[in-house]
Amino acid sequence: MFSPKLLDHFENPRNAGSLEPPAVTVRVENPICGDILEVSSRVEEGRIVEARYRTRGCTASIAIGSALTELLTGCDASEVAALRAADIEAAVDGLPNESKHAAVLAADAAKALARAMRPT
Repeated sequence: MFSPKLLDHFENPRNAGSLEPPAVTVRVENPICGDILEVSSRVEEGRIVEARYRTRGCTASIAIGSALTELLTGCDASEVAALRAADIEAAVDGLPNESKHAAVLAADAAKALARAMRPT
């Protein structure tokens, strides 16, 4: 059963959509269930000032994408890299076992975003 907080993110997703370049954008996919999560962020002075997401997936993936954008806003690359699936899951007051893959996918997106944010 989904928490009221998760259902709120699902029914009223925050920050859905994408950002135009020069936004930093990453895309990750779960090869088992086929869920896809794309996260775009606008970075100023090393911190995310705006984040958006697009997803194709289950209820949990939609809600987790929404929650992830809220967690990302204000973070620098090291803070983004430190986000774990458990942190993201906690932002929606937990997930049923069969939906935990959504938080893992979001953590993968955060890691990819952190790498993309770092100067080369």
